[in-house]
Amino acid sequence: MTLAFRLLATDGLARAGILQTAHGEVQTPAFMPVGTAGTVKAMTSDSVRATGTQMVLANAYHLMLRPGGERIASLGGLHRFMDWPQPILTDSGGFQVMSLADFRKIEEDGVTFRSHIDGSYHRLTPERSTEIQYLLDATISMAFDECTPYPVTYEGAAASMRLSMRWAERSRRAFRPRPGYGQFGIVQGSVFPELRAESASSLVRIGFEGYAIGGLAVGEGQEAMFAVLDTTVPLLPSDAPRYLMGVGTPADLLGAVSRGVDLFDCVIPTRGGRTGRAYTSLGVLNLRNARHAADERPLDPSCACPTCRKFSRAYLHHLFKCAEMLGPMLLTWHNVHYYQALMQSLREAIRGQSLAQCIADIEARWAEKET
Repeated sequence: MTLAFRLLATDGLARAGILQTAHGEVQTPAFMPVGTAGTVKAMTSDSVRATGTQMVLANAYHLMLRPGGERIASLGGLHRFMDWPQPILTDSGGFQVMSLADFRKIEEDGVTFRSHIDGSYHRLTPERSTEIQYLLDATISMAFDECTPYPVTYEGAAASMRLSMRWAERSRRAFRPRPGYGQFGIVQGSVFPELRAESASSLVRIGFEGYAIGGLAVGEGQEAMFAVLDTTVPLLPSDAPRYLMGVGTPADLLGAVSRGVDLFDCVIPTRGGRTGRAYTSLGVLNLRNARHAADERPLDPSCACPTCRKFSRAYLHHLFKCAEMLGPMLLTWHNVHYYQALMQSLREAIRGQSLAQCIADIEARWAEKET
């Protein structure tokens, strides 16, 4: 056995569990802050840990470009390199197949990228992506895939998904099983239920330690995303973790957890922190707005993070108006803390069989539209 996942409780379709890894346990449902290049932007590893974060995400493509998988391996692996001994999940580079469409060429064997940094050419195949993730010492590696763009025709989605399934088989053959490590396959198929079903069936046949749902939060909208989850999640093994990639807003998390998803990642809390956007128990605030200039209140009176304990909205507004780097640092810390507190409340509610009431209470506070 490589990676172990155990369910502790269910509430409707929602699940609370424990993911046991070589680098420690993860209580699920869980949110992973994005540390693309080996850092959660504007945060130290200690501050990330202080938010209650259990696992972070890093990106094999970006770390391949600099400083390189081999170099990180020679320096003791990514856990040591970025001072994060806890679990790390690495994206395989599949998202960049979509997001860097102007810089890549897709073939059956793999993808040739022209670096967005210096224009140099790099080749990613399922085998090379899996090798890079091994060199990084990723706790959870992702199969190499093509993240299907949206909108897309049925034919285009089918061709993209089937290429990803062929790459998934090759990724699985290249993966080196070790105790406490695992590899996840990625379900593709855009918004087409029959394609999602075909993809899920292919991945279950191959066999992975966990299963991700990719190709969402790419422009299809929340209603379409939830519809995909409604048809796809029940097709995935109940005894394996389920990971919704690149999602999302707090409202997205509530809906996806209630549909049986266990793991999430997204840049929203950290990107929002850098741009003055705060996620709070009373909704979303823009700290750049002039109405905060003389506001002595904490950012979120319900939050116990250092930003809310020590600083006023007026001070945060001042930092952003002056373009002081402390503003993004403090607001990112708060946002990540808020996301982790939200996930903790959902875990407790599932274990207490009170998820519906928990979600209703959260949404009611958002609806107050605090000013």
